[in-house]
Amino acid sequence: MDEAVNSAPVALVIGAGDATGGAIARRFAREGYVACVTRRSVDKLEPLVQQIRAEGGQAFGYGSDARQEDEVAALFEQIESEHGPVEVLVFNIGANVPCSVLDETARKYFKIWEMACFSGFLNAQAAARRMVARGRGTILFTGATAALRGAAQFAAFAGAKHALRALAQSMARELGPRNIHVAHVVVDGAIDTEFIRSNFPERYALKAQDGILSPEHIAENYWYLHQQPRDAWTFELDLRPYMERW
Repeated sequence: MDEAVNSAPVALVIGAGDATGGAIARRFAREGYVACVTRRSVDKLEPLVQQIRAEGGQAFGYGSDARQEDEVAALFEQIESEHGPVEVLVFNIGANVPCSVLDETARKYFKIWEMACFSGFLNAQAAARRMVARGRGTILFTGATAALRGAAQFAAFAGAKHALRALAQSMARELGPRNIHVAHVVVDGAIDTEFIRSNFPERYALKAQDGILSPEHIAENYWYLHQQPRDAWTFELDLRPYMERW
């Protein structure tokens, strides 16, 4: 094992896409953390890994299905044996798929719950077991407006995000006294992504007025949560543009 790599703490981002998850990984890498990032397709992580390395950080990509318990166990075992203890876990899987409740299928409803909630449980449990044994750690869940209220056409997504928030609350209350900081971040608003630029140009135009969320600014708040002193831990943080209606 490379001792230089092993000496740095590990930040594991589950669901490191091209926007928020990638920005979070880059933010922790700039602070000297080994950024371990996952998606189901490891090939899609290569640009992010190379970007972090080009900026002087350490990064490693892993292909893993976050819904499969055996794959989650193998992921943690591999990362900790190759790079060291996971000090920070960020669960950042979305599954924002609209559909009328009249047309929703049982299969798709279940799959959305698996992606947005059940996989959060599997990965957070795996991290928590290791963190409790070490007496330290941070677990951060990415939530959404749907975690607080269900909108029309989003019954499946809202149900999953409500459940993820409840999981985070329960874990925070149980693990906080064991020196594990668990927090839930409500991201309320459009994010500066290619998807928004291509599909919602009128919304993307608000970028010039700071009307959509910057992934880098979201990531800054994740770093802030991790760095909080434990006498003033935040459980839930709401992030939204100043002009967002809520």
